[in-house]
Amino acid sequence: MGAAMAGRIQSAGYALTLYARTPSKAAHLARLGARIVSSPADAARSSDVVFTMVGHPSDVRSTVLDTTSGVLSSLPDGGVLVDTTSSDPALAREIAVAARSKGCWAIDAPVSGGDVGAREGKLAIFAGGDEEVIEWLSPLFQIMGKATRMGEAGSGQSSKIANQIIVAANLLGLSEALVFAEEARLEKRTFLEALRGGAAASSVMEIFGERMIDRDFTPGAFAEYMVKDLGMGLGRGEVEEDGERVVLPGAALCQQLFLGMVAAGDGKMGIQGLVTAIERIYRKKG
Repeated sequence: MGAAMAGRIQSAGYALTLYARTPSKAAHLARLGARIVSSPADAARSSDVVFTMVGHPSDVRSTVLDTTSGVLSSLPDGGVLVDTTSSDPALAREIAVAARSKGCWAIDAPVSGGDVGAREGKLAIFAGGDEEVIEWLSPLFQIMGKATRMGEAGSGQSSKIANQIIVAANLLGLSEALVFAEEARLEKRTFLEALRGGAAASSVMEIFGERMIDRDFTPGAFAEYMVKDLGMGLGRGEVEEDGERVVLPGAALCQQLFLGMVAAGDGKMGIQGLVTAIERIYRKKG
């Protein structure tokens, strides 16, 4: 998703400087004129705005806060960091405070919409932080999708966690429905088409339904990342804070199923691979 988002910014005419932990992922952007550098600090040094998208809160912490190679170690005065990673709300607040202490700004702006939304510029962007800074970023956000200010620092991340609870529940329902449809000998594509326009239709179905049927588990988002996202909602984030835990039985069940995927060696499978976990349970029962 990060490469697709960066590509849209580049295509809009902005000068792009990139750091990628896996350089091959940025090779096509380099061929189009992006400048590749060797650290987050090098990317930030000559930039007005830095977008980050990495895997886990620990990655965000090192990418942003490392005192020698992190973004904030070299971001110019008045520069803006926009973290689009699905990360920890408390960490987002910590980063916002650190950025202000250096004369910079930090916005937590995780996104939803998958690889398709990233390529087509149709992402939902949950932005947390200073209202004027988020407004100033609007021309960039509009290239990638629709941004909504959710509140102060950390609120973007909290919104993304809530979003993932919905996505996980939809994936579980869709997975079970497709397993049931196969057992009932329904033609699954006809079944999906019949759902459109009804109460069971969803963006999750539109993005992932055909992929599940085609056994296309190419990741737009890794299953292991859903374990992380749901875990933060369940109070198991990198930085836990008293008073923010909510009893979420559905999210807990979904996280267990995604943990089962990781245990089976499928953590790098796309999140639509949840259907395989349901199939395994059904086969064992049968």
